[in-house]
Parts: sequence; C-alpha cells; structure tokens
Amino acid sequence: MFRTVLLQCVATLIAAGLAGLWIGTRGAVSTVLGGAAYLLPNLLFVVRLRAAANRGQASAATFFVGELVKIVATIGILVAAQRFYDVHWLALLVGLFVALKANLFAFLLKT
Repeated sequence: MFRTVLLQCVATLIAAGLAGLWIGTRGAVSTVLGGAAYLLPNLLFVVRLRAAANRGQASAATFFVGELVKIVATIGILVAAQRFYDVHWLALLVGLFVALKANLFAFLLKT
C-alpha cells in the first residue's frame, strides 16, 4: 500500500514539473496542492489500515470509516487551498486527477 502512495507522489511531482513548464510557478504549486489533497489523506488512511491490521482489528467498518474520513479531508484540503492560495484551477484538477489515477498504474506495475 505504501508503494501506491509513493507512486502517487512521484506522479504528482512529474505533473507539477510539467505544469511548471507550461503554466509557471502558480501552476506547479496548484498541481502539488491538488495532488496533496488526495495524497495526504490517502497516506493517513494507509497508515491507519496498517496499524489496525497489525493489531488484528481490521474490519469492513475500519475501511469504510477511513474512506469517509479520506473524502472529507480531501474536500477540506481543496477548500483550504482555494481559500489561502490563488490556485490555477486546471492545474489543481490535473494534480488531483493524476493522484487519483496513479492507483490504476500501480495495478499495471504489480501484474
């Protein structure tokens, strides 16, 4: 699971570099913010699931509560990014999309 988070981080940084070349610093920062809006809650979710599994307390409820917290945290980070930084919306959405879809590439790399 941590490998997937690492892949999301690498994909977001690559997208930020491309956005920096195309849009500039504002685009690069917006792309990182978009990717971080999904990456950080996902990292906390993975840590929480790993800790629950190590204690032998992993259940469907643990998973679904973690997913709910992840969605709420992602929305909260996106709202905070928009409020405290003049984001470039296309770059922000590209960063979010890249982080979301990096999971699909993780499946391709695993098989």
